[in-house]
Amino acid sequence: MPSYKAPLREYRFLLNDVLEIDRYSNLPGFSDAPIDVIDQVLEEGAKFCEGVLAPLNKVGDEHGCVRGDDGSVTTPPGFKAAYKQLVDAGWPSLSSDPAYGGQGLPHIVALAWSEMVSSANMAFGMYPGLSHGAYEAIHQHGSDAQKQMYLPKLVTGEWTGTMNLTEPHCGTDLGMLRTKAIPQADGSYRISGQKIFISAGEHDLASNIIHLVLARIEGAPQGTKGISLFIVPKYLVNADGSLDARNGVVCGKIEEKMGIHGNSTCVLNYDDAVGYLIGQENKGLMAMFTMMNVARLGVGLQGLSQSEVAYQNAVTYAKDRIQGRSITGAKNPNGPADPIIVHPDIRRMLMDAKVFNEGARAFTFWTALYGDLLHASPDEKVREKAEDYMGLMTPVIKSYLTDKGYANATNCQQVYGGHGFIEEWGMSQFVRDARITMIYEGANGIQALDLVGRKLGANGGRAIFAFFKEIDEFLEAHEGDGDLKPFVDGVKTAKAQLQDGAMWLMQNGMTNFDNAGAASHDFLNLFGVAALSYMWALQAKAALAAKKSGGAGDPYYDTKLATGRYFLARVLPEAGMHLAKLKTGAEPVMALSAENF
Repeated sequence: MPSYKAPLREYRFLLNDVLEIDRYSNLPGFSDAPIDVIDQVLEEGAKFCEGVLAPLNKVGDEHGCVRGDDGSVTTPPGFKAAYKQLVDAGWPSLSSDPAYGGQGLPHIVALAWSEMVSSANMAFGMYPGLSHGAYEAIHQHGSDAQKQMYLPKLVTGEWTGTMNLTEPHCGTDLGMLRTKAIPQADGSYRISGQKIFISAGEHDLASNIIHLVLARIEGAPQGTKGISLFIVPKYLVNADGSLDARNGVVCGKIEEKMGIHGNSTCVLNYDDAVGYLIGQENKGLMAMFTMMNVARLGVGLQGLSQSEVAYQNAVTYAKDRIQGRSITGAKNPNGPADPIIVHPDIRRMLMDAKVFNEGARAFTFWTALYGDLLHASPDEKVREKAEDYMGLMTPVIKSYLTDKGYANATNCQQVYGGHGFIEEWGMSQFVRDARITMIYEGANGIQALDLVGRKLGANGGRAIFAFFKEIDEFLEAHEGDGDLKPFVDGVKTAKAQLQDGAMWLMQNGMTNFDNAGAASHDFLNLFGVAALSYMWALQAKAALAAKKSGGAGDPYYDTKLATGRYFLARVLPEAGMHLAKLKTGAEPVMALSAENF
């Protein structure tokens, strides 16, 4: 049975040495979270994830969720008890607003916690994860009365939340949605329609589920301009917060899926359900995007989490499994064969996963820190840069991390050979669970189009120019650092290639939109490699500094530097490949007529 160990040392290194979050101790949230407190939080979180959630991962996969004849849904054995422990311990409230019962810790702390949860049990983690997205949408766009009614119990986890976008005939193209909202005399609306692929849409974990539903008010414009967002609770809520009658929403079916069996992915039928408008009429997408952006960062984290847990188990197997002899001579001469970790191709697959995990984690933490600064910094320029970065980096994190996370999960499965294909070893679950991350919350191809079509040119390219400026300042500051030179040179190369790709898109994408579409996948991946090159340079800088300040005897820092050098040698060259491919433009992609496929 697979196991999981939270990478606490990695968290400490990133928070303390790389990001130096103590610098922000004067800001809201950070002032209540000195590093020793954060350490305690993460250590306790690790115990819960390792001891409670990880053993339930395979249980959830094997048992799945069961729908009753009345539309009720029972989650896998152990999930309900684990969720109660989650709520009782206050985990859902980590970074939420203290005004509604939250602990107010920085989002970066909640990010580390979320990675642990997802690595231990991705399907389980989706229940509180979606709830936090609903919390964010209501917190930013709801009325004061809506906040007071729904947020306290979303914060504690007593209630959970969902997001309802997709319909049988439309997914990405939300302008075609048919769910309708009819205004009522009391200010509420009657919601009717069907939504599909609704994660955590029905379950037995919480007493109420707060659905956020996109619908079109009667008479509203067609297309995306006529979409509004509504709160539609499973049970209506009285003024005093107590539950009232069951609302007109029911689970019609649980989808049979490739993976994440422990999460109830539902078809939800709305039949004159009572709903309450969030924000302005016909401005629903703006409010829903708040939730979607939170979810997209969470999905990127899921890609990392499945890569991490698959890697951990593959390493254990590679050290234990004896098969063949090292091509440079026996490494286990007293045994019948050597452990497979001696073989270069096994090392290649493990190193690919390790270097990605550590680089991607740094990237998500770095981005999350800007998310905290967006809300906490008193400096308007800092907040502007943070907002720009959050917009620019979100599609990269969502897509690059899930593409690579899935690839690493399959490679770690490959390490097991035939055993990797056998269910009892558990590796296939990581692969199957990881696969959805490339699809939901906006398929990766859509994210790439969003990056080149919207985010790259937003505000005259202000975000990416700020990123280039930050990198240039780093290069200038460390130009003469001999120990850091390989990493400085790597960042310089990747930045130049990313800049070249961006300029090509700006020159050729506007004259022929197919050029932008054909180049988008490779540009996003080029961006991912460039971002990780910067993250590895930051990590190398911190590791070298730690070695000089008393950590020379700690093998952790030498391991970190050796892993970074692998990135420079084996991953960084991918940037040049992606640049060459994107510059071929649309012609080879669009050359065939539809009839010739």
